[in-house]
Amino acid sequence: MIQELVGNLLENALRWAATRVVLSGGEEGDECWLEVSDDGPGMSEVQRHQAMARGVRLDEQEPGSGLGLAIVGDLVALYGGRFTLGRAAFGGLAARVWLPAGPLSKAQGAAAAAPRKRSCQ
Repeated sequence: MIQELVGNLLENALRWAATRVVLSGGEEGDECWLEVSDDGPGMSEVQRHQAMARGVRLDEQEPGSGLGLAIVGDLVALYGGRFTLGRAAFGGLAARVWLPAGPLSKAQGAAAAAPRKRSCQ
């Protein structure tokens, strides 16, 4: 899940960035967060809202299906998280995901011998 989520966000940022893409993350309270930001043209508030809809492409001249950000939104919702699009500090788009932190389960790939830890799911 995290791999697809991060892959979609990075692919989008790399497509639109002028020279810089930044991936950052951390923990706040009971949540883990991840942000992918770029220095591309960014989006207006209206465009950010439209970009979250499945199949919407804001630039028909660029290749793509218009599903990447909608898939991220669906995955984040499935895991009880939040997903926002905003303005990056250096002018482009900032895509931010918050996911609940919780104990890793064996099904999620935690090593059986390792103590259970709080981590992003």
